[in-house]
Amino acid sequence: MDYVAYAVPFFLLLIILEIAWGVLRKQNTYRVNDSINSLSLGMLSTLTKLVFLNIGMLLFVQVESRYQWLNLDTSSALHWLIGIVLYDFCYYWFHRISHERILFWGSHVVHHQSEDFNLSTALRQTSTGIFTTWIFYLPLFFLGMPIEMYVSIASLHLIYQFWIHTQFVPKLGVLEWFLITPSNHRVHHAQNPRYVDRNYGGLLCIWDRLFGTFSEESDEEAIVYGITTPLNTWNPLWANVHIFSGMLRDAWHTRHVADKVRVLTARTGWRPADVLERFPDTKLKLDNFRKYDPELTTTSKLCLTALYLVATVIYFWVATQAATLSPVQLWLALGFTLMLLISIGMLADQSARAGQWEWFRVFSCLILLAAADFGGLFGRELTAAAALCLLGSSACVWLALRSQIAHASLHHAAG
Repeated sequence: MDYVAYAVPFFLLLIILEIAWGVLRKQNTYRVNDSINSLSLGMLSTLTKLVFLNIGMLLFVQVESRYQWLNLDTSSALHWLIGIVLYDFCYYWFHRISHERILFWGSHVVHHQSEDFNLSTALRQTSTGIFTTWIFYLPLFFLGMPIEMYVSIASLHLIYQFWIHTQFVPKLGVLEWFLITPSNHRVHHAQNPRYVDRNYGGLLCIWDRLFGTFSEESDEEAIVYGITTPLNTWNPLWANVHIFSGMLRDAWHTRHVADKVRVLTARTGWRPADVLERFPDTKLKLDNFRKYDPELTTTSKLCLTALYLVATVIYFWVATQAATLSPVQLWLALGFTLMLLISIGMLADQSARAGQWEWFRVFSCLILLAAADFGGLFGRELTAAAALCLLGSSACVWLALRSQIAHASLHHAAG
């Protein structure tokens, strides 16, 4: 049984409580732009899974039915315990290789882009991992783990990892020796050289201790969150593809055939020498680190929040109707949502092209809605509701743009 859907309301409640606690203590760890970006990426990840189905699950079913070597019994508590340990072991290697190999890092990097660390960071997930993550869990089905046991353990494992994304829980004594806690997961999200590529465990930290990847959080050095080559944008599409784009660029421009192939299999951080000289990495010094944080007006923040709520309404409708929607309908819903999330990102970036993108989004969506209505893909009432969402969201975009322009003019005049 997948328990994640039941946990989502509690996730949102805990996020609200963490914000309130941070404000009361004057240690707020949230920013509107970063939090909305994290939540948007989580939303996009879930919608992508609905569109592409679960590629791994299709293979798991085949292995379970044809190639099982053993048989774990769902009625046995001992077998459940064995299943949890086996799953966590596979997760450790999935997580570790997702950091150490560029092809897998291209997907996992999304989870680490935030320069904040709070409960919303836990929901910041990739939209491309569905194509590769399943590889690491195939051994579980050769070992006889039933699908229902896998789904239950995987969902509970994911739920456990939500609470460890916080700065407000201190070290937990003896639990630090065998469980993944907020303290050692803070280390995992750090870009400090002493902490990079450490603490890969999801539930148990015994694998990190066993394989030499454990590092304890130190009181002597403040953690700087994020990735060593900053993304510097709130665009959710670019967040998902920027590593892959860089790989293709390097493969295209390097003069050496062997390096063109190696780009796909290299350790994370490796780049062909000739390309690195031409396109050097931009890395910030941590002693002068500043978060990416374009200034937003209060009106813009309110508009961003309203736009995200519109996207949330669309998301929940798709999630609840997914079983009855055709692939074309799912693709249209994904495209409709993605374009809105890109608008949100461009507003948060204060992009000079936000207005141009908005014109493109509105006209593209109107054409898609007209085509969908003509083809009978949606009922008239639903099409009308989608059109209202489109026009209402566009009004919010233009209000935010107008507010930013007015603010910039006042700032320029004052200067």
